[in-house]
Amino acid sequence: MAGDTEYTLVIHGGAGVLPRERMTPEREAETGAALDRVLAAGEEVLKDGGSALDGVTAAVTALEDEPLFNAGRGAVFTSGGKHEMDAAMMDGTDRSAGAVAGICGPRNPIALARLIKDRTPHVLMIGEGALAIARDAGLPFEGDAYFFTEERWDSLQETLRMEAEGTLDDDPARRHGTVGAVARDSFGNLAAATSTGGMTAKRPGRVGDTPIVGAGTFACNRTCAISATGDGEAFLRLSVAHEIDARMRLTGESLEAAAGAVIGTDLTAIGGSGGLIAVGRDGEIAVPFNCEGMYRGWSRSGTRETAIY
Repeated sequence: MAGDTEYTLVIHGGAGVLPRERMTPEREAETGAALDRVLAAGEEVLKDGGSALDGVTAAVTALEDEPLFNAGRGAVFTSGGKHEMDAAMMDGTDRSAGAVAGICGPRNPIALARLIKDRTPHVLMIGEGALAIARDAGLPFEGDAYFFTEERWDSLQETLRMEAEGTLDDDPARRHGTVGAVARDSFGNLAAATSTGGMTAKRPGRVGDTPIVGAGTFACNRTCAISATGDGEAFLRLSVAHEIDARMRLTGESLEAAAGAVIGTDLTAIGGSGGLIAVGRDGEIAVPFNCEGMYRGWSRSGTRETAIY
């Protein structure tokens, strides 16, 4: 039985958007269609009274399956030419969470984060211990060919060349790139999920904010659900998601004011860039970013919108 209120779903495909001058009409249309498919996947769960947690799981799974975005099938390469993926999810009803870092093999890292939350007493797992849980549960695994995309490989080669020449720039399309979803279901419960391949040419073993509860992923029914994207190190230093929760919980700030201050003022002040998506306990939405754009979309009980810049 559905609750008394409508649902809200917000998704992002990362703040690492192509600059406007490099965005072709074809690529823009392709990206918009992908975001629309992802919203449809989440709506399919939420429209019939499904939980926020199941809704964000479905949406992020769909995002991981889209090679346009830096997660799952579209994950970027480390400096060693490998994939190391991170993912996390959090349930706002009881603040239970599951996260995984530095893994490759499971087709959908967010599915492994869900297993860690549901089947273990732990929150964050890495390496073979995490992969063993995926195997034991029968999660689908894929080989290197599945995760290889020519665009990501070419970006790695360009980045390594620029590093060698000392000409590396701060192109956000190289430094950013994450996917995520937040939702408020028809019962008023919140949830968040985030997944990423990390930064192009990152050092092997690097972990960003995505799998860290309170930094890149957070949900609590008292305040909000958040999924972040951008300079992971900066988001970690600021505990971005928890900072927004604290502002709302302790000072009574609105979601829009709290999220806007953390991204527009605090993140900018330390030289970080990126953005986040958030949904509040009353269904309000915030999508602040301090860079050129952020792939994003939202649905309020089936009424969809998508945007890039």
